[in-house]
Amino acid sequence: MKSQQPKTTPDPFSSRVLSVVRRIPPGRVASYGEIATLAGRPRAARAVGNIMRHCGRPDVPCHRVIAAGGRLGGYGGNDLLKRSLLVAEGIVVSGSRIRDLDRVRWQPRRRPKGWPHD
Repeated sequence: MKSQQPKTTPDPFSSRVLSVVRRIPPGRVASYGEIATLAGRPRAARAVGNIMRHCGRPDVPCHRVIAAGGRLGGYGGNDLLKRSLLVAEGIVVSGSRIRDLDRVRWQPRRRPKGWPHD
């Protein structure tokens, strides 16, 4: 069986996802689905989750990407770390959900030029 080499260059969608996530400011969150839409593929929330799971880059605040309805979602198996990072940014977490989601939901002004439209 042939072993797969890790990708060294992300595909265009992954690059857009990482770029969008880098724009989420501290103290704000966005859902996997919202990130997928902003990256030009509104039905690709699960793909965004996979990109976040395998990201591991310190310049990408993956902890700010959450599941629908304010649920924390995963964080590469370290949910406690995700919760701690969000709380350190002033986000209130109750159980496994973000409290007052409307207040902390990130709403970008616009997409960068040259990105696909909905």
